[in-house]
Amino acid sequence: MFSQTVEYALRAIVHLADQAPNPCTTEQIAKATKVPQAYLSKVLQSLRQSSIVHSQRGIGGGISLVKTPEELNLLEVVNAVDPICRIKTCPLGLKGHGANLCPLHRKLDDAMRETETAFAETTLAQILSSSTSSYPLCNEPHERLPQLGGTTTSPAS
Repeated sequence: MFSQTVEYALRAIVHLADQAPNPCTTEQIAKATKVPQAYLSKVLQSLRQSSIVHSQRGIGGGISLVKTPEELNLLEVVNAVDPICRIKTCPLGLKGHGANLCPLHRKLDDAMRETETAFAETTLAQILSSSTSSYPLCNEPHERLPQLGGTTTSPAS
């Protein structure tokens, strides 16, 4: 249902939310999310253009979220890279249908609307705090990346 680009963007954003407010390099994100670095660079460019992430060059730089994980929802990320396309008029161009969709296309559009609503209501903070037996993106909580002059800690600490 969703493109590989959406999957990669969501993986990257969940990782950045987990590391927030610390910036991460493209290489660090690619390694943690198992996304090819060249593809990830293109995904991150779309996310920058949509003001989802910010990038800063130089020592201490990297990619970071513009909003906090509590403020950023999944729909914003999806729409930044491959927007959900709703069916507003008959995809077959049948004049008699117009905006009056047939049962098949109405059902498909209803599913897309429900997905939009679910994603709009789900923040990155909620994804990270979900109580499941698996941690987002990996089997166990990974170590947080060290800050400049800081120490490495685990999210469970």
